[in-house]
Amino acid sequence: QVQLVESGGGLVQPGGSLRLSCAASGRIRSIYAMGWYRQAPGKQRELVAISTTGGTTNYADSVKGRFTISRDNAKNTVYLQMNSLNPVDTAVYYCNADLLATRRNTYWGQGTQVTVSS
Repeated sequence: QVQLVESGGGLVQPGGSLRLSCAASGRIRSIYAMGWYRQAPGKQRELVAISTTGGTTNYADSVKGRFTISRDNAKNTVYLQMNSLNPVDTAVYYCNADLLATRRNTYWGQGTQVTVSS
């Protein structure tokens, strides 16, 4: 059974920073991509950033220049460094992984709340 476990969310003031982590565990044979999505109250879940094992990264326009995605492939872990946070970044952040275990599938973490407020 594959699990994605996130950590690092919390409350931060506008202009502050947070770092999210997500570790994938289980009988993983290969990871094709890992990324982060977010869902604000009353809105659809949206892509924040994604990193493929081939080295490609993509960001939502709203976070370019402020957020950085990185991976530790040896630990099956993806990080999201979030700087210059503002209230519109408030959402539940979900880790996502496209990987091969017994078969190729997409997995989600349980979500971690990020609240930007003074």
